[in-house]
Amino acid sequence: MAEINIVPYIDVMLVLLIIFMVTAPMLNLGADIQLPQSAAKALQDEKQPVLVSVDEQGEVFLTLGKSPREKVDDEKLVQKVSAFVKQDPKVSVLLGGDKRVDYGRVNQVLGLLQQAGVAKVGLMSQPTTAVVPADHGKR
Repeated sequence: MAEINIVPYIDVMLVLLIIFMVTAPMLNLGADIQLPQSAAKALQDEKQPVLVSVDEQGEVFLTLGKSPREKVDDEKLVQKVSAFVKQDPKVSVLLGGDKRVDYGRVNQVLGLLQQAGVAKVGLMSQPTTAVVPADHGKR
């Protein structure tokens, strides 16, 4: 009998398919970020984002929607952002840190936002100024 039995191959293929389906969502563990001084375009969003900023001394300020900017401690940050995100899970959350602040403090605030239930955090940056070469347009 010269036939090929493909049933074991189908079984292996289905097992591999299940493994890849389970592991694929776990591969995207990183965060989408924008670094300071980037040439990235500004985000256009109809909704007011949640803005979290860290000043040079490591103090945290929070702006929820159209409300005024207020200084908050770590516990109040988690409480307020958590309540805001529960109302609108698709709201944009943006974090901006002074370039002179300790990176560990910004990382700590990222952890606090994760505790508040924020799935994605965008990092704010200043747009770079376009540098035009001296010989540009002289050809």
